Amino acid sequence: MKNNFPSEKITKRLTAALQQPEFKQLKISIEQQEQLIHLLAQLHKWNGAYNLTSVRDPQEMLVRHIFDSLAVSPFLHGEHIIDVGTGPGLPGLPLAIIHPEKKFVLLDSLGKRVSFIRQAAHSLGLRNVTAVQSRVEAYKPEQGFDSVVSRAFASLADMLSWCHHLTSVSGRFIALKGQLTDQELGEVVAPFHIVATHSIDVPDLDAARHVVEIIKQ
Repeated sequence: MKNNFPSEKITKRLTAALQQPEFKQLKISIEQQEQLIHLLAQLHKWNGAYNLTSVRDPQEMLVRHIFDSLAVSPFLHGEHIIDVGTGPGLPGLPLAIIHPEKKFVLLDSLGKRVSFIRQAAHSLGLRNVTAVQSRVEAYKPEQGFDSVVSRAFASLADMLSWCHHLTSVSGRFIALKGQLTDQELGEVVAPFHIVATHSIDVPDLDAARHVVEIIKQ
């Protein structure tokens, strides 16, 4: 398998992004930066065989997958987190790298994605990641999660319908969205309540990004 991963350019771009105001607060160590680059290299390497993501260019992957995932970090609630519809581990794997003190369950229904997550987590030495193959409706955790994270997974109403059973008593739903409409926000009804919406800036990404925080009352 041909490896044309531009490690040096990716490293420089990541270093520059971490100096931006949006990311400077994250305090990502050199070791964690190396892990993020290794994850991206693995995603690029196996994407051709497994078709893990439609994004093929490593530079674009860095922005749309790594930077986009890191942007969720300030909104994580608690220590026990699930990433639903994680795909190839996004945003779960980047978040697990920079938050070794938190425990992450990465849930997806496709075996090839879950296999990649397990391989990547092993390669990265991540002991705080559990990959689970299941449809979200069928997954019954032993305990509720502090944060239920989704990234481009579904509409807010569908997310809450499918994931309502996953939060702890004080847990939150954390949805990363592109454009937000009043119609979509208006479809969030009792017993769910929108705590806050945040417009966020992702370095080098020329697209709208929002984080929506929701609780179940």
